[in-house]
Amino acid sequence: MSAAEHQKPFENRRLLVVSTNYAPELTGIGPYATQLAEHWAASGARTEVLTGMPHYPAWQVDEGYRGVWRRLESREGVRVHRRRHYVPPRQTALCRGAFEASVLVHGLLAPPPGRPDAVISQMPSLAGGVIAARLARRHRVPHIPVVQDLMGAAAAQSGIRGGGRAAAVASKAERYALRGAALVGVIHESFVEGVTALGVDPGRIRVVPNWTHVQSPSADRAATRARLGWAEDTPVLLHSGNMGLKQGLDVLVDLARLAPDIRVVLMGDGNQRDGLRARAAGLPNLDFLPPAGADDFTDVLAAADVLAVTQRASVLDMSVPSKLTSYFVSGRPVVASVADQGGTADEVRRSGAGVLVAPEDPAALLTAVRALAADPGAAEALGAHGPRYVALHLSREAGLARFDALLTEALGDARAGTARAGDARAGDTQGGARR
Repeated sequence: MSAAEHQKPFENRRLLVVSTNYAPELTGIGPYATQLAEHWAASGARTEVLTGMPHYPAWQVDEGYRGVWRRLESREGVRVHRRRHYVPPRQTALCRGAFEASVLVHGLLAPPPGRPDAVISQMPSLAGGVIAARLARRHRVPHIPVVQDLMGAAAAQSGIRGGGRAAAVASKAERYALRGAALVGVIHESFVEGVTALGVDPGRIRVVPNWTHVQSPSADRAATRARLGWAEDTPVLLHSGNMGLKQGLDVLVDLARLAPDIRVVLMGDGNQRDGLRARAAGLPNLDFLPPAGADDFTDVLAAADVLAVTQRASVLDMSVPSKLTSYFVSGRPVVASVADQGGTADEVRRSGAGVLVAPEDPAALLTAVRALAADPGAAEALGAHGPRYVALHLSREAGLARFDALLTEALGDARAGTARAGDARAGDTQGGARR
């Protein structure tokens, strides 16, 4: 293969990426779908995206998209097809079901025109996986779902009202989307067992970890703290990202109540934000910040003393928070209040950049934070493991290369299957002539 061919391995291929979340969303799976599609467009592929209206993590449609039913955009060489869908103001099984149903109906009624060479889906959402599977079957092309969360397990583990019934429905949808896939990508090996249980041959599962999609911090740390009003002598514990049920952020509110000398910062948005604010009423040492912009996100992370990742005790194998990749880049130590046997705990241990404490235990979390605040040298040394881990394992280049390999394998298998089918048909014809 020539150097030019190597740089544009998918030239003239037509790829369809199905992801309910996409730019301009800055958190969750949106940035990964965006960078993946833009990477393939830069690799010469005619890349199109079927997505929804920007709404995450606020769970409120962005102002510029309200009232829009369909929109076609061109972003960095990618044709983005947006379809309207319902956005629930709160998370219950019924509301989430209505969200998924609206995504499914609008996506199936108005898919992008033309025949792709492959369909790649980001799961969640469930509807996106089902849409991609149906389109791939209609056009007889490979479907490559990438499992970011297992929604059946999520419904069962996250504490959402009606979660048991929702888990059964979600698992059926996941099974439909995954069983016929050419290959299935999972972002962590802890998902392999759950995906296999849905009927996927383990030989068709590939681990494709998320990469760090943010830049390293560059601003002066003291200046950022001063801008945010954080005193130098006050330890700051920061949580960034979605404020949903599975995060179990009550533990941080309770910690703030136990430790008035520590400033707790919840930065982001989500359907539990209002409830957390109500629970935190009267706590002067707990701040709520809006999501930081892409230009200063990691600067804010780096200005904190300790970064928190929290999950309900029941959350085991259904999710690995995307925030971890950004936390590691910041160079600050991570305290993870999560189940010890889950994928999140595995990733923190593997990075060497954090410590684990029991989930939903504010006293244990406080003990770990105080220990790091009391020993800045140890905290710095622990946090320094994060950027090194990113450089070795979570770089954007390495992450995208794994997806290139996944797509190349699926397209190669599809071509081989077509060739075998053609040979078989030719053999049948020749045999008939001889008879």
